[in-house]
Amino acid sequence: MERIDDIDLRILRILQEDSKKTTKEIAEKLCLTVTPVYERIRRLEKGGLIKKYVALLDKKKINRSVTAICMVSLRYHNEGFIDKFDRQIKELKEVQECYHMAGKVDFFLKIHLQSLDDYHDFVRLKLSRIENVGVLESYFVLKEVMHTTEYYI
Repeated sequence: MERIDDIDLRILRILQEDSKKTTKEIAEKLCLTVTPVYERIRRLEKGGLIKKYVALLDKKKINRSVTAICMVSLRYHNEGFIDKFDRQIKELKEVQECYHMAGKVDFFLKIHLQSLDDYHDFVRLKLSRIENVGVLESYFVLKEVMHTTEYYI
């Protein structure tokens, strides 16, 4: 990827705010013509700075209003066990985010479900059945104070 300049950064900021903006709208906002803006966006996509475009859903309207944070500690920490956990956790559609951590816990999971009963079933029937899971520590979000998908650039 070539070096990005101020115009590229401005394009990225606009797309992070609203990825449905047309090339024409972006060009107008930047006081540029459509063709160079289009070419820049294509270059940013091909260079991997723009990974994909998504629609952000309202979790309450799709009945996923319970957000659980689950900290997972594994029993064994060799590479094979960690890789196996990585593969198995990716199969659990309830898990929206998973991070391998340094520190007291091994993995941080963010999970959205319909109810606490669903979370109980998820832990009992799915997460706890992953072979190497040792300790689970669960936290529940009371209020979402802030949530953004935008990076400060």
